[in-house]
Amino acid sequence: YPEEIYDELIQTMKEEKKICHYLDLPIQHASDRVLKRMGRRTTKQELVDIIGKLRREIPDLSLTTDIIVGFPNESDEQFQHTLDIVDYCRFDNAYTFIYSPREGTPAARMEDSVPLEVKQQRLAQLNARWNAHALEKNKAYVGRRVKVLVDGPSKKDEHIYSGYTETNKLVNFTAENAQAGDIVEVIITEARTWSLKGEEARS
Repeated sequence: YPEEIYDELIQTMKEEKKICHYLDLPIQHASDRVLKRMGRRTTKQELVDIIGKLRREIPDLSLTTDIIVGFPNESDEQFQHTLDIVDYCRFDNAYTFIYSPREGTPAARMEDSVPLEVKQQRLAQLNARWNAHALEKNKAYVGRRVKVLVDGPSKKDEHIYSGYTETNKLVNFTAENAQAGDIVEVIITEARTWSLKGEEARS
């Protein structure tokens, strides 16, 4: 969680070669009022500060998040705060949801003035926004040579392998005799929102 990101952790991620430059940071929302009503312990400014420090210290960091839209009585202005932080953070991936009541929580007892169709529109707008940033981030990999930890043959095509980079990017690539657990150098040839395509680098 954002409040658990401290300087020693950042430096360890930066310096320790065994640690991937990938972090899932569930911000949930970016309106101070909504965060407080959710029971979260961070503010929008603290989120901005934390993510800014992560980006400065680990420039190639891949950052994913969880975001909820449609929390009871969420206003247009409060939703805009979330869009603003998505634009600032440019997440590599996001898991987004429309709020649903969870029995026994204070939020489940709150009255809600926001219609479902408005929540659905906000979710679509949010997804379009972060998808654009994710695709932009992935396009920066095209032409680069990256190390990929092989999972095995692709589920869709046994002649193509799949695996993950040191920044947790899914890569589907062509190779000869790759085995699960191998680390293969791959040239990235194409970027999509959710994944990268490439071919094994020839020495």
